[in-house]
Amino acid sequence: MSRVSISCSDIPYLRFGDGEPLVFIHGLGEVKEGWHNQFEFADQYDLIIPDLRGHGEHITNDKISIPHFARDIINQLNDLNIESAHICGLSMGGMVAQEIYRQAPQMCRTLMLVSTFHFIPKHLANLIINYRKVRSLSRTPSISKTTAARISLTSWKGKVYEDFLKFHNPNDDVFLKSVKACFEVNNLKLLPKIKVPTLIMGSQYDSVIPVWIQLLMHKKIRHSEFVIMRNTGHIAKLEQKDAFNRILRNFLKKHSKAS
Repeated sequence: MSRVSISCSDIPYLRFGDGEPLVFIHGLGEVKEGWHNQFEFADQYDLIIPDLRGHGEHITNDKISIPHFARDIINQLNDLNIESAHICGLSMGGMVAQEIYRQAPQMCRTLMLVSTFHFIPKHLANLIINYRKVRSLSRTPSISKTTAARISLTSWKGKVYEDFLKFHNPNDDVFLKSVKACFEVNNLKLLPKIKVPTLIMGSQYDSVIPVWIQLLMHKKIRHSEFVIMRNTGHIAKLEQKDAFNRILRNFLKKHSKAS
């Protein structure tokens, strides 16, 4: 059903389906195939699912930063002659989605910001990600993947656990640079300026980016919708895929031109 293409910007991506463009942006250490539970959206949407630079098949020595991730996707959409799209980002991908709006608001039909954040004061950063632990674990990737699963999921067995390990494939050097890039995000002034329909999703048992942070984002974007996913950790698209997909579909249905 899916196929790999290379855009003029040399960005590996999946593209399939028919309808309004819908971009899925993966999180830290993930790959584009990690959205496999959302491939069903191809029945109504033109799916575009890239690998962020340094992740998956997107091998590069270029600078790693949230603005550069966003610029890559903007260039890719321009290469594909797509003027605007629904933009959905998970975790770090949600930061990239916010940055796309900063750089090219006209390209965003809607925003779906999932288990992400907009700003972390330095004194709170270690409450969310223990940087020293991440740094030491990155030297032993097999341990890092197992630990990441235990931090991100509420269930550590079965298909969900296996899928996480399959699609969480961090490059050690890029992983650390990406963590630093996330710590540099400051969208306190950007969020109140967002004018497009916005869905903010948090997860009840998220120990990576606690749901109260998404609540703060919701308060900053006054017209936004806010949903808390029950009985799931950081990766709701895996742990509660049916509920996750239903929430996205309902939101997109309200804000698609055909509706």
